[in-house]
Formats: sequence, C-alpha cells, structure tokens
Amino acid sequence: MAAYAGLAPTPWRSGKVAREQGISEAGNPRLRHASVELARLWVRHQPESAPSRRFRARVGHERGRVRRVAIVALARRLLVALWRYLARGEVPEGAALTAA
Repeated sequence: MAAYAGLAPTPWRSGKVAREQGISEAGNPRLRHASVELARLWVRHQPESAPSRRFRARVGHERGRVRRVAIVALARRLLVALWRYLARGEVPEGAALTAA
C-alpha cells in the first residue's frame, strides 16, 4: 500500500553497504498528497492516538524539514494502519471512532 502511494523507502545497496534513501515518490501522486493531508488532520483530530503521540514525541515543537519528514513518515504509518483496519479490523491504539 505504501509503495503504491510512493511512500515506501528506497533501498540502496553496493557491496556490503546497505542504506535507505528516503521515500521513492514513484507511486500515485494524488494518493501520496491525500495521505500527507490525512496525516496532518490525524494529528489535529486524533491527538490521543498512538501514531499522534509518537509524532509529537519525535517532533515536539520543531518546524520545517524535521516536521515535514515526520509527517510523511506518519502518512506511511497511517496507510499501513488503514490496510490493517480493512484487512483485519485492527484499529490504531487510542483512535476514537465515531458514527458518521
């Protein structure tokens, strides 16, 4: 799911050296953009959920690049959480569900 959205890490290997180069951005740009916006809204509207707590613990009051990188990482985590919810019915820890 994350690879389809272009939010999966890009591995780089040369001999014994193996590194991650960040996200690939080779996926669907609309889904990637929507996922990042979802992550921003998730932090704002689900502050007590485990993904939001982890985001705040890593970012704190930082701005700029640190926050952008962390929000993209959160977007990837939320896509995986959405897949788990659809496949297995698992809700992220601390997330508040309400009827629409």
